[in-house]
Amino acid sequence: MKFLRLIWSNAQRSKLRTTLTVLSTAIALFLFCMLRTVVTSLDSSVEVADEARLVVRRSTSLIFPLPLSYAERLRQMDGINGLTWMNWFGGTNPADERGFFAQFAVDPATYFGLYPEFLLDPSEIEAFQRERTACIIGEKLAKKYGWKTGDNVTIRGTIYPGDWTFTVRGVYRAKTPDVDTSTMYFQWNFLDERMNRPGTVGVYVVRLADPNSAAATALAIDKVFANSSSETRTETEKAFQLGFVNMMGNIKGAVRIISTFVLAGFLLVAINTMIMAARERIREIAILKTLGFADDLVLRLILIESTSIALLGGLIGCFGAAGLFKVAAFGGGMFANFAVRGQTIALGLAIATGMGLASGLVPAINAARLRIVDALRAA
Repeated sequence: MKFLRLIWSNAQRSKLRTTLTVLSTAIALFLFCMLRTVVTSLDSSVEVADEARLVVRRSTSLIFPLPLSYAERLRQMDGINGLTWMNWFGGTNPADERGFFAQFAVDPATYFGLYPEFLLDPSEIEAFQRERTACIIGEKLAKKYGWKTGDNVTIRGTIYPGDWTFTVRGVYRAKTPDVDTSTMYFQWNFLDERMNRPGTVGVYVVRLADPNSAAATALAIDKVFANSSSETRTETEKAFQLGFVNMMGNIKGAVRIISTFVLAGFLLVAINTMIMAARERIREIAILKTLGFADDLVLRLILIESTSIALLGGLIGCFGAAGLFKVAAFGGGMFANFAVRGQTIALGLAIATGMGLASGLVPAINAARLRIVDALRAA
């Protein structure tokens, strides 16, 4: 601790260079946290899926519907103790055409019973079930547009054309932070009647009595509907969600590559900065050694300086990203919980510390090996 003043003085020798180094570190760690958050958000959207739920869809493509008549046959199958269905709607808010959020037409009598992670008052569910044009929205969506219970909300259809007006009858909350609260749900009956669709649904969701029977039950379901006009493909909810993530391509690999290049670029800049700083102090290092400073102490002083500069930038970058993402609405409705997590901050600070040590290692070793006579002659 008694050498902190000396380290602080050395860091202030070139204030502009130190400031730029801190800022470059902050930007690098900010970008790292942002890119890492994309990966953790994608992972959380998959991990939140319930292993006790299976998704049954058309085998040819998700865009083709299944007959409503399949519902009764699914209910009668062994190992299934819950069933619901839903349709992707695909609409936009006329007041915010670019503000994406998902809308689903769901069976009002059964849907929320299969999703206990959605927290709703029983009175809200009852109101939703009674009214044909009722809808339930997530609290994040309600906060974004200032919608509240009793408001009329108009959605402009894309797949199903026209303006659709709903009345908000409930705002659901999340049981855990990774549950999406930026979605709208409305009655499947309303969609089916208005579009004159003779009882077809997008996907079925079944709940298993025993999650360990998922593979066997999925195989049994697909076998029941094999060779029919609407063959099925049944998979776990987790596999179903993962399919959407995979549609984006190898985004995780791309993010990791970009992160590596960002951090590598910073490391080269930091190493160059510390080498220049150490080279300017050859005379001071010689004087310190003349006064009795041991080689290992000189090495530690330079490493502490480089690490402190990098760690300061890391703190600014990591906590700056966390604060910004908490205040602003990022993710565009694509991620349930687009927020910088504690483990991301910890990893970012660990990387900053490691890069600080790495950037100061070469100049620190050179300074420790420097002979007093050679240093004074060079100065």
